[in-house]
Amino acid sequence: MAKMQSINPATEEVMNEYECLTTGQATEELEKSRKAWEKWKKTPVKKRVEPLKKLAGLMKAHSRKYGEIMSKEMGKPIKQAIAEAEKCAWACEYYAENAKKFLKDRKIKTEASKSFVAFQPLGVILGIMPWNFPFWQVFRFAVPAITAGNVAVLKHSSNVPQCAIEIEKVFREAGYPEYVFKTLLITGSQTQELIDGDSVDGISLTGSTEAGKKVGEAAGKNIKKLVLELGGSDPFVVLPDADMQFACEAAATARFQNSGQSCIAAKRFIVHKDIAEEFKKKFVEFTRAQKTGDPMDENTNIGPLARNDLRDALEDQLKRALEQGAKLMTGGRKPEGRGYFFEPTIIEVPKDAPILQEETFGPLAAVIVCENEKEMIEIANSTQYGLGASVWSRDVKKAEKIARQIDAGFVAINGMVKSDPRLPFGGIKKSGVGRELSEFGIREFVNIKTIVMQ
Repeated sequence: MAKMQSINPATEEVMNEYECLTTGQATEELEKSRKAWEKWKKTPVKKRVEPLKKLAGLMKAHSRKYGEIMSKEMGKPIKQAIAEAEKCAWACEYYAENAKKFLKDRKIKTEASKSFVAFQPLGVILGIMPWNFPFWQVFRFAVPAITAGNVAVLKHSSNVPQCAIEIEKVFREAGYPEYVFKTLLITGSQTQELIDGDSVDGISLTGSTEAGKKVGEAAGKNIKKLVLELGGSDPFVVLPDADMQFACEAAATARFQNSGQSCIAAKRFIVHKDIAEEFKKKFVEFTRAQKTGDPMDENTNIGPLARNDLRDALEDQLKRALEQGAKLMTGGRKPEGRGYFFEPTIIEVPKDAPILQEETFGPLAAVIVCENEKEMIEIANSTQYGLGASVWSRDVKKAEKIARQIDAGFVAINGMVKSDPRLPFGGIKKSGVGRELSEFGIREFVNIKTIVMQ
């Protein structure tokens, strides 16, 4: 029987080991989820939101407990982990307040005596979630899906089983009926089998573009509703009139938060030639000021990478980039000792550098110097990705004009890209399909049913 290990990436200690379910056991659990849905879908929205309020309270009250679980299992610095738990509470509060309005029937005037649209749940929704934001990614999928009347089944990343188990516990503690939210400890191959069967009605995946292709193929083959939030290589576009101190400080945070392991981290720093030297100098200064170390230390900014293979992959990307003409500005080493640490690193690269077409998932930033705004926009759009982007300029009208020309699902002006329960979140191109959060996200896994009376 397959097993999952919970390993502390800062110490390499095996903290626990869990047996995976067999495919037969997983199918039985999904049948129980189906039965739970038959009751849950008939529950009025005003009743569905009641556990959300308690769930929000539990996430706030025990944010340190959940933060410590995240820090020990995937290496997130403790302050960032506690903030993640509190953000989950925000999503709960948002949908508790707004779900009834979002799911209300919509009357549409036609020649018929009555025409309206009803939003009805689809059934059992499988969430395939990543390790990098192990609570938030699950909550932003599960909370709107469940509140819409579906039941949620979680297949979490295999390196965060403790997080997966704790999330199910807190949903039950909040008062959700059994199997309205269910964690399944299963392998990737088993997940494909479940998608191929009749036990799942929709799939939400947050993960790599390659994982999205596989899951998308299986979902398409079986005609199942799908939301994909995939990789990114977000451009951070710095115009000559930007507030340089502010932009450079934000650049360090935007790149190195969560040890650089974020799909919406700024990854390509596209800088106008007139301010390039000043930007590079300040960016290096702010980067060197980041404290790398024990994620349980309140003063740590950058923890370890979540797994050793991820660190090896990042090191390989850096090595190839340097061989292909990149210049190392700071960092670039694996520290000695235990833990999957990697120095925060900045490189300057040519405009045609192959690394710009890849996603760097760790503390590695690439700076590109451009001649003019036209070239900056072209480079910003010159990848297969289109998740987030940011534009930095004191001229907000110009910044907005540029933002409209950038191919991305989310563009921030003079700020970092970050998901917000009130706003739709998702990407275009190879960065995803569909949207999460806001009123758009809660309607992804519903039957948008038209009803007409003649």
